Amino acid sequence: MHTRRIGEVEVSAIGLGGMPMSIEGRPDESRSLATLHAALDAGVTLIDTADAYHRDAGEVGHNESLIAKALSTHERGGDVLVATKGGHLRPGDGSWTLDGRPEYLKRACEASLRRLGVEAIGLYQFHRPDPRVPYAESVGALRDLLDEGKIRMAGISNADPEQIRQAQEILGGRLVSVQNQFSPAFRSSEPELELCDELGVAFLPWSPFGGISKAGELGSAYAPFARVAQAHGVSAHQVCLAWMLAKSPVVVPIPGASRPESVQDSVRAADLELSAEEIAELDAA
Repeated sequence: MHTRRIGEVEVSAIGLGGMPMSIEGRPDESRSLATLHAALDAGVTLIDTADAYHRDAGEVGHNESLIAKALSTHERGGDVLVATKGGHLRPGDGSWTLDGRPEYLKRACEASLRRLGVEAIGLYQFHRPDPRVPYAESVGALRDLLDEGKIRMAGISNADPEQIRQAQEILGGRLVSVQNQFSPAFRSSEPELELCDELGVAFLPWSPFGGISKAGELGSAYAPFARVAQAHGVSAHQVCLAWMLAKSPVVVPIPGASRPESVQDSVRAADLELSAEEIAELDAA
């Protein structure tokens, strides 16, 4: 497995997004554990989660607990950087709400620490800006958690360029990651990706295939991805991830999965080399 860096930590060039294993339509636990173990077997050393990745009201942190169980039952579990997030909530009715208050984020971090069973969270990210709370106050909570040793690294998610620069300043240059939506269908995060490249901050594209419900339509919706995939004898999903990796060395995609086969397909993208002509064709798709 090729590697990239998040802060001072070396991680697999392809990570794993845990959300599909905990929200609506999730598989049973045995298949989820098999999926997580398949990722570890394939050399994945970055797993993305959040306390809000759950389905029902009484199971906050379902995905964090699932990941902790998978890591504790695999010989390579200790080699993984777990990236979790706080500040986004799911009441249990399918909706999403926000709470960016510093006091809430600190409580959420403590709860994530307990579920993950660690003394310090490897990477903790502010999940989404809360318009009711000054951004500086929310990011200030991450700074405090860093200073207290509760988290080893800090990142932000769903941020714009101004917020990235602000977070970098508030954290005293210690911002290590930005996790934004980015896919063939959603390219408006290009400015954030370019800024991360300039700053040397990892850019983690979420929903790289366009979302759980549309992931299977990638090849049919974007013909160039299907054409390049056919030329290489691989899936359109592999082409999509390889295209993202080619954009910048700071990009570390985190495709979600709920089946071992999906993980095994995604990780092969790290070995797929696209030509300049193919990249230009995909950029224009």
